Amino acid sequence: MRYAFSDCILDTDDQTLTRKGVSVRVEPQVFDLLHLLIGQAGKLVSRDQIIDAVWNGRIVSDSAISARIAAARKAVGDDGKEQRVIQTVSRRGLRFVAALDQTTDAPQSGTIAANLLSDTPPRTRFVRAADGTTLAYSVAGSGPPLLLVPYFPSDMNASWSIPTERALFDVLSSKRTLVRFDHRGSGMSERNVQDFGIKESAEDICTVMDAAGFDKFAIYSESGGSLIALTFAATHPDRVTRLAMSGAYAEGRLLRGKPKSPEADVIRTLLNEGFDAHGNAFLSAFMTAYFPEGPSDAVMHCAVGFQRNAPQELVLKDRDMINSTSVLGLLDRITAPVLLFHGARDSVHPLPQAQKLAAGLRNAELIVYDTANHVPLPGHPTWERFVPELLEFLSRD
Repeated sequence: MRYAFSDCILDTDDQTLTRKGVSVRVEPQVFDLLHLLIGQAGKLVSRDQIIDAVWNGRIVSDSAISARIAAARKAVGDDGKEQRVIQTVSRRGLRFVAALDQTTDAPQSGTIAANLLSDTPPRTRFVRAADGTTLAYSVAGSGPPLLLVPYFPSDMNASWSIPTERALFDVLSSKRTLVRFDHRGSGMSERNVQDFGIKESAEDICTVMDAAGFDKFAIYSESGGSLIALTFAATHPDRVTRLAMSGAYAEGRLLRGKPKSPEADVIRTLLNEGFDAHGNAFLSAFMTAYFPEGPSDAVMHCAVGFQRNAPQELVLKDRDMINSTSVLGLLDRITAPVLLFHGARDSVHPLPQAQKLAAGLRNAELIVYDTANHVPLPGHPTWERFVPELLEFLSRD
């Protein structure tokens, strides 16, 4: 069972606790205490019940109980003063008071209905682009609309069950109506496509958001997806309220400094020569280039997505396209406020690329993190700064 509350997920099958997408280490007795309180959410749990469940009825001191309660509160971001999650009822016991999200299972004997964060992705919807290409999209959460433009290739359903990807979706949909879509040629969208380019992908945004029923909306994009987001914002400035981007860049690799050849792109070479058998060589190269600071499990999921989410032909075509694209000529047409996140030591798309964007846009802010990672990932220290800064920017709508 996976219980969702506040910004935490308690997984009783894996015996894990995550907060804001980051794993939190807890002692077994602390985990058992949290499980007990969540199972009786809203009800008073007495001292005797705690001793029976956590210590199997053994004699235990008040100080030991108090220590476990304090550790449980700390693990979920609570404390004895605020008591937003675990409330003390003087001389009687404890009560779990945080709101539990969706109920997906029937109540179990002796507990209230278990509130489980569903592993089932939002329902996939389909719409046809002007050229007949079938596009897949989904809608989750509530609030002002926000479109997520990921890097290519994408797969909405597969990424929903990946913890590091899911952490971002949960953050965004906690405050907004989150619309996600799969790029043409990848994921649940039609893979056998003839027209494939940044302009086509930018117009796909119109198609998807029209179908979802949103005329004006904010956008969050990552890496190469930012080229599409910027193109859309320049072509349809009246539809974009705000634009946030991580790892964005103004010019592709082949347009920076001295002329380069496609063969100089190590990742492209690996994609070309060993698409079906990348193994450790591809993962190692990907990790070193994009996310040298990890965490390794998040990097692995990103790398595997390149291999799984689209045909090799389109992955290489996309790689060549973004390597030779510049959006510098579009920037003065973008009117929406823009927030850029970038790593100070990003070697894939160096900081000067983000600085060019910030200088060319009318209303842009740039936040630089002391990291070599390409975009913020759950489990890395930058994530703790990134989440509140992103949400604060979007909340200005």
